[in-house]
Amino acid sequence: MEEPRCDAAQHERITAPVHVTGPAGPWEAVREGMARRGNASVHTTWGEWLTAALAEPALRPLLGRDWQRYRHTTDPTIRFRFVASRLAVRYTAAAALGTDPAKLDLSYKPGGRPYLRGLDQIDLSLTHTDELIAVGISRNGRIGIDTEPADRRLAFSLLQNQVCTEAERAELAALPEAEQSAGMLRLWTLKEAYTKALGQGLRMGFSEFGFATGGARATPATPAMHATGGTGGSGTAKGTGHASDTGLLAPDGTPAAHGEWAFGTYPVLGRYLVSIACHDAGLDPSRDTAVSTMLDEGFVAMVSGLLDPV
Repeated sequence: MEEPRCDAAQHERITAPVHVTGPAGPWEAVREGMARRGNASVHTTWGEWLTAALAEPALRPLLGRDWQRYRHTTDPTIRFRFVASRLAVRYTAAAALGTDPAKLDLSYKPGGRPYLRGLDQIDLSLTHTDELIAVGISRNGRIGIDTEPADRRLAFSLLQNQVCTEAERAELAALPEAEQSAGMLRLWTLKEAYTKALGQGLRMGFSEFGFATGGARATPATPAMHATGGTGGSGTAKGTGHASDTGLLAPDGTPAAHGEWAFGTYPVLGRYLVSIACHDAGLDPSRDTAVSTMLDEGFVAMVSGLLDPV
């Protein structure tokens, strides 16, 4: 089996997604990734948060301003999925920032993107599909995360003009049909992750920017990992197959960025793809991301008197 390979300087840019199985984690790789690379991400499933979601007496302080929405959601499936995803975000952020999840004030921007009030340098991204939840966090700049089932079929012949640049269409057209579909799926998740990081989502045309297809030899059962960053390790996603430079490209295939963005695509749980886009905004590279040292004391004093949910 061919080992993943990518440029050594880029390899350290993104922390590979960590599989956590509920509030107990494991969270060590999240803390390490945040300290070493300034970003971390996790993937988990709804069912792995069932026990925590059913512990209703403990939910109120954990959910904070989400408590009322949770209480007024009548559909049990929607209610459970809502609380599971919010707990995953809170516990991931708490592990990355060295604090208790109940101490974080999770709020939402227009469009629903989560953020932490009082921690402007921290960026969050949340995605889910089927049973999978994935959360990304960064202190370096914007982060976007997207996931799809690895066996999802995207017809190149039908979607190439909407999804692909001219350069991507030319590269994928030379591949067999099965590899075209796998390549399309990877491009879709990368472009979703990038536009989510920008706060644009599907409002930004996917054919307006591109990535190297890498000539991946992959099938839905054994997807390739393409990454400019990411490592293995305890609980982390490990790729199979070929990995190549996935830097941001203009429609004609020429480089469109100068190292400020890093991207990675990872197979997780044997049946999903997770793609991550990380931006380095050149912020203070301090590795002290403990929430106690990042929060403004005046803001904390003000918020502490307002956060007792009713």
